[in-house]
Amino acid sequence: MEWIQEHLKQAPEILLFLSLAIGYWIGQIHYGKFQLGGVAGSLLAAVALSLFGVSVDNGEKALLFALFIYAVGFESGPQFFKSLGRQSLREILLAVFTAVAGLVTVIVMAKLFSLDKGTAAGLAAGGLTQSAIIGTAGDALSRLGLAASEVQKLQANVAIGYAVSYIFGSLGAIIICVNLLPRFMGRDMRDDALKAEAERLKGAVIFGPGEAPALPEIVGRLYEVGGGAGKTVAAIENSAGSATITVERIKRKDQLIPVTPDVALKQGDVVLVVGRRAGVVAVAGGLGTELESVPGMEVVMDTQDVILRNPAYADKSLAEIKRSATAALRHGVYLIGIARAGEPLALSDSTVVKIGDVITAYGTEQDLKRMVAEAGSQLSVDIKTDFVFHGAGLVFGLLIGLIVIRAGSIPLTLGAGGGALLSGLLFGWLRSRHQTMGNMPAPASQILKDLGLAGFVAAVGLQSGLQAIHTIASSGLSLFLIGAVVTLVPLILAMLFGRYVLRYDNAAVFAGALSGSRSANPAFGGVLDKAGNSIPTAPFAITYALANVFLTLLGPLIVAFA
Repeated sequence: MEWIQEHLKQAPEILLFLSLAIGYWIGQIHYGKFQLGGVAGSLLAAVALSLFGVSVDNGEKALLFALFIYAVGFESGPQFFKSLGRQSLREILLAVFTAVAGLVTVIVMAKLFSLDKGTAAGLAAGGLTQSAIIGTAGDALSRLGLAASEVQKLQANVAIGYAVSYIFGSLGAIIICVNLLPRFMGRDMRDDALKAEAERLKGAVIFGPGEAPALPEIVGRLYEVGGGAGKTVAAIENSAGSATITVERIKRKDQLIPVTPDVALKQGDVVLVVGRRAGVVAVAGGLGTELESVPGMEVVMDTQDVILRNPAYADKSLAEIKRSATAALRHGVYLIGIARAGEPLALSDSTVVKIGDVITAYGTEQDLKRMVAEAGSQLSVDIKTDFVFHGAGLVFGLLIGLIVIRAGSIPLTLGAGGGALLSGLLFGWLRSRHQTMGNMPAPASQILKDLGLAGFVAAVGLQSGLQAIHTIASSGLSLFLIGAVVTLVPLILAMLFGRYVLRYDNAAVFAGALSGSRSANPAFGGVLDKAGNSIPTAPFAITYALANVFLTLLGPLIVAFA
């Protein structure tokens, strides 16, 4: 055992990644509809592995959490800034209520069980997972005018209360926000997340990795000309009406011939028609017999994102652009998506485009090149992360976290986590406004979120687990159970308040707001995983920022009233 411990001290990261491996394995286990999840599983595994007596460095823990929260903020920046305003009043009220409920619960438990001020403050810091309470409570204790030995004893009790209650403070929040809240509301979090996303996108559809519609909007079909003999290419393309189609290739007697508007089709020609499904279906009956494949008729199509720069097309509807654009410019180019500030717009004739919009077009390489040259600049697809941009973003966020503002004798700070979140939101918004910088592919963002959060909670478990186990073993379960009450009661009260007073009716939105109001980062990671999209992030970001302030203020109040 000593040999193992000695070697683990040389490489404590082994226990960190072992916690992740075991934790995610535990998290996959289902008990009915209950599933612990990888984050909570990693926490429990880390607590068990803390028995080796090997801890990870605080710097590693801070780094992992900064990566997680920055990636979350970056992904949700545009949506977050859109959500600010009167519509965020519910989140403000929820954050205030949760903090007050936490304060009242701690004071009541302190009175009922005759806890000293230090222990009560420690249980608050751990049970509410707000480490800053340790600092504000410790400062308040030093100002009580007590003997130095008494102050030292109370401050030591803060650490003991924190160590005993922090583990369940994280785990309990996961259970409430991820598992209990959807059951309480009688709603499925994933379904509600999809519903909220559909409302936000206003009809636009976003497919996940590997997903595609069973009936694609743009299709290609081969026909052997029969009834269409004698018709020109221009006549066929115009016969589809508003549902655009293009004759991309013509084969006559085993020879490809140039495709021009005035070329007339002949009996037995093979033509490749590409276009919107409705248009292709409309002309199919008048062309001839559909074929499965013909050698030499293969055409490679491409998809390209273009940033609109040409003022000639700005502030015009798609219908106006179709009418004013030349036939040569329109030929073979199909718009399949428009996004503004990272948010997709519905494709309709009434949609108005603006400078900076990102237009996704589909067509052959030569057709897309012509369209790019006319409309603006190509937005290249890159699998590499812009570390110049994101390195600066993390530095900026961590510098914000160093800022301390004093309200009297109480120091208020966002900390590294709050600073990284704020920076991520800002830099995500900047990316949406200037698409040529700040690239971060979705898989890169996902690994930052998964590794960052699970690694953070594993580091917490390795650091605090052993002390918590020893304290529980020496003093019994009473402190642990009191800490569990401090964790669960405010969350349950806030859940009732949010559901019946604030009228939250979307489980994904409510879970994000509730986890943020308790600054419950592991719970938020579980919520994101269960929701399957970024819908919970905007309410979380608002309540999380407020909770960092409100919960920090509880330290002196607990010392004053406990």
